[in-house]
Amino acid sequence: MDDGRRPLDGIRVLELAQIVAGPFCGALMAEFGAEVIKVEMPGRGDDVRRMGPGEGDVGYWWAVENRNKKVMTLDLHHPKGQEIVRRLVPSFDVVTENFRPGTLERWHIGWDDLSRINPRLVMARITTFGQTGPWRNGPGFAAIGSAFGGTWYINGPADRPPSRPTPVYPDYMTGLFTAFGVLAALRHRDATGEGQWIDAALYESTFRTLEYTATWYGRHGIVRERGSLQHVGWPGGACQTKDGRWVAYTAPAQHLFERVCKMLGQPDLPQDERYATAEARAQHMRAFIQEVERWFAAHTYEEAAKALEEYQVPYSPIMSMADIFAEPHYRERAMIIDAPEPTLGSLPQPGVVPKLSRTPGRVTHAGPPMGYHTEEILRQFLQMSPVEIAELRQDGVI
Repeated sequence: MDDGRRPLDGIRVLELAQIVAGPFCGALMAEFGAEVIKVEMPGRGDDVRRMGPGEGDVGYWWAVENRNKKVMTLDLHHPKGQEIVRRLVPSFDVVTENFRPGTLERWHIGWDDLSRINPRLVMARITTFGQTGPWRNGPGFAAIGSAFGGTWYINGPADRPPSRPTPVYPDYMTGLFTAFGVLAALRHRDATGEGQWIDAALYESTFRTLEYTATWYGRHGIVRERGSLQHVGWPGGACQTKDGRWVAYTAPAQHLFERVCKMLGQPDLPQDERYATAEARAQHMRAFIQEVERWFAAHTYEEAAKALEEYQVPYSPIMSMADIFAEPHYRERAMIIDAPEPTLGSLPQPGVVPKLSRTPGRVTHAGPPMGYHTEEILRQFLQMSPVEIAELRQDGVI
């Protein structure tokens, strides 16, 4: 395993966040060298430990989104737990949290409290609706962020109710946006000495991905509906081949549209009055897409793939996880890795994204067992004695 320098070496993150968005942000930073210490409730831990499949006490989802981290148990409801956070903060660059607005303030570990202790601190605050606004106190998860952010409304066939987009991408998008915000804030901190806090909302990450939808409505009052074409006037979609395989293709530009027409054996079709202008194409595109579907249905997957490659039409087989594990491209690019796990040996997981040429990220271990590093952290950062640690354990603080 490469043990070279990583770009976030020397950055310390105290993660008070749970479930997905905050922990994903922390995992990204940990993969690129940050020392991330995750706090969990004693006896219960992060709820994601119990979400999805696993083996014994090891939840697979937990193991992915909490890899490379050190973990400790700490009851933040307890005054002694809150005091430990305040004592840890001077040694950290970043704190992440996803409690409802005002919760950490009631515990005296909110932004005002912690920034007085460490003025260089960057604090990332993740909620469903943000720290301000009429909905600020509402509980929620990725599904609620998707519904409020507008993507649930446009997902699914036109003749069906709105369909929930999966997986929980509002969490992952928010984790990614938050990680970017943290790095931007750290750059400012390093230039000026000033810390700051970050307000990240699940619904806003969702809304930001809606392409042209907001401008279309704001300028013309047109509501994008389910079943509408993503690229108005251009073909694309999922088609089934003669032998039952599913293929996705897209042609969102004139030169790609012309390639599809040539592949269909109709090279003059782009000059047809039905397709010669953007307005005409938009009106007749469904009929064209049905023609493409018939073409796929008349060809096996191998025949279709050969033609798509010959005419350079962007395409991919629609991959199941079994397909992905069998695909050499994934292994060659280290996108399926084996992460060490202390009780199971190793676990297959997605690789590190993105790939840096000089200082690449890496995975050192899967998410650890609950409280695995508690005593180590208390000794390292707070110089606590075994007696002090035992008292905290007896009081249920750790």
